[in-house]
Amino acid sequence: MDVLLLGSGGGVITYLMSLFVTWVILEPVSKFIKKAESLPVYPRPPADKEEPQPVDNIAHYSQVFDRIASILSKVEARELFPGMVAQSAIMRGIFTQILKVARTDSTVLISGESGTGKELVASSLYEHSFRQGKPFIKLNCVAIPEGLLESELFGHEKGAFTGATARKTGKFELANKGTIFLDEIGDMPLATQAKLLRVLQEKEFERVGGTRQIRVDVRFIAATNKNLTAMVKDTAFREDLFYRLNVFSIHLPPLRERREDIPFLVEHFLQQSKKVIEVSPEAMQILLRFDWPGNVRELRNVIERAAVIAEGTIEPAHLPKNLAGEFPGSFAGRTDDGRSLDDRLSEIEKGIIIEAISRAGGIQSRAAQILGINQRSLWHRVKKYNIDVSSLKKLQDFRQD
Repeated sequence: MDVLLLGSGGGVITYLMSLFVTWVILEPVSKFIKKAESLPVYPRPPADKEEPQPVDNIAHYSQVFDRIASILSKVEARELFPGMVAQSAIMRGIFTQILKVARTDSTVLISGESGTGKELVASSLYEHSFRQGKPFIKLNCVAIPEGLLESELFGHEKGAFTGATARKTGKFELANKGTIFLDEIGDMPLATQAKLLRVLQEKEFERVGGTRQIRVDVRFIAATNKNLTAMVKDTAFREDLFYRLNVFSIHLPPLRERREDIPFLVEHFLQQSKKVIEVSPEAMQILLRFDWPGNVRELRNVIERAAVIAEGTIEPAHLPKNLAGEFPGSFAGRTDDGRSLDDRLSEIEKGIIIEAISRAGGIQSRAAQILGINQRSLWHRVKKYNIDVSSLKKLQDFRQD
């Protein structure tokens, strides 16, 4: 009996010790969690949505740490890629890809629609590489006439062709020990592709009209807005060159697939303007809904134009008609457009709601107080007018930063 009691007492002591150790470890974590949740930057669900409750403290801690990691990754993105304005998860994934491959000598193929920022990615790869500080040579294959492209890439000897009055150093030679970036490589002629393949394989070439072999040590980056796989099938692009280029591929999504970045891009473009100007909530809703076939480049042009026209605030009337006219609920400042009184009143109501949500920092309970209606009524109106509350909140957070 004494042995049993002693054993039982030993078990109790072990149990109490484990509780003490657990408390010592988790108490600082618990305090950190409470402090983190009280910070203004800590993400919270919209007021109209119920957040799923963690089953226990450990699950709760894991949830908070995941959110903190998301915040830190956004901060890291701003610090490491100041030239690329993006906060979306898909773009932060691309930033991770850039960091992984940048500090290698692997060939990188960047694909994406025109205006998505392929040159910015190439520049980021260079800036984060071991070759940073060495030559970084860029060439757009479309901008050079077909007959002169080989001369631009490999250089030429004096007298190599009519007009070659002196020796010319080519881009590959200029890029020696550094990085060369060939943009729109899908437009390169097949004959030039064959010579480019040799440079990638042998690291050597001859100037046009020359006989001496020139060796180079170059890191190679290429970009295209074309479907190279389809071009290979159509024999419009060399298969062997495609495989040499496609060592590590980075695909940039179109702007319509990362609309949450639009408010940040707009704010960035406005900061570059000489005027102090902002975008009205209703104009922002139009910008968020448009598909942007020209991607970031098109958005920049639209904002720069609107900033010139507007005084103080960019309204829907300052946007191109193909943007504002696409949405029945958008206001373009006209009274002769054939719309009914109900349509115009709905549009006014929508604008008032957007303004209130913006003033409330995206918190719908506060917006309901500003409007003098209950929260459920506001929620129904938000749903009715398809108002993107999360984007309005992100824009407000970005301005505060």
